[in-house]
Amino acid sequence: MAKADRKVKPPKGKPKKIWLTILFSVVSVFYIAPVFMVLLNSFKKNTFVKTETFALPNAESWAGFDNFIKGVTFGGYPFWKSVLFSLVITLLSTFLIIFFTSMAAWYISRVNSPICKIVYYACVFSMVIPFQMVMFTLSKTAYNLKLNTPWTIPVIYLGFGAGLAVFMFTGFVKSIPLEIEEAAAIDGCGPFRTYFKVVLPMLKPTIISVAILEIMWVWNDYLLPYLVLDGTKYRTIPIHIQYLKGSYGTVDLGATMALIFMSIVPVIVFYLTCQKHIIKGVAAGAVKG
Repeated sequence: MAKADRKVKPPKGKPKKIWLTILFSVVSVFYIAPVFMVLLNSFKKNTFVKTETFALPNAESWAGFDNFIKGVTFGGYPFWKSVLFSLVITLLSTFLIIFFTSMAAWYISRVNSPICKIVYYACVFSMVIPFQMVMFTLSKTAYNLKLNTPWTIPVIYLGFGAGLAVFMFTGFVKSIPLEIEEAAAIDGCGPFRTYFKVVLPMLKPTIISVAILEIMWVWNDYLLPYLVLDGTKYRTIPIHIQYLKGSYGTVDLGATMALIFMSIVPVIVFYLTCQKHIIKGVAAGAVKG
């Protein structure tokens, strides 16, 4: 009876977890609030976006879907072409980064040579170089090498995205037991078959993590396409939004908010779909990195 009357003590870590949950919930509100404000203002008339930015739409300020129609049809440049160019650049860039950097990381991890170490540290060092330091030289080089089209600019993205991708893939490959590859070699697999049949399937968590990070970066990037691409022929979505200007620099903020919301929805959907893999991939890549 005495044992039954004893109170069960809660786990020691439970109050701490509750406070962490509350803390991160508050922090998440600050991240979600800008997206929510963009959505609200995309349904307001232009004048009310400036004067009543944080107010909910009412009967007087409600613009319906006029801002979306205006943003899509503004300037005579088809918005679907901007979506197409952004999609082509994002998918090609992500594919090139994942394909080449994963193979490079596998070779760097398995071949212990001074050259591989130099290449690895060069990739890591490239992550700390600001883009502004090389952007003017880059634009001229891209023009001379004919890399100023949506089908060739992914080569430039490969150069800038290789650092983080090699770092993450290298850390994950080091956590893969070497015996698995040795067993594949005994069964008659060469380097290419070993990579594509054995190593590549095991890289899935890191591949998804790298894909998420690179897609979010390339899809939302404005500066590199603006410097390299010909704006009269090729416009990505961020460049298309930048062209929503009237005379004397006036901007239709309602249409701008509408296009911004349309541009972030695909990335949000993709991230929510794959979010369970990103922590797993980052943690796996940091095991022996």
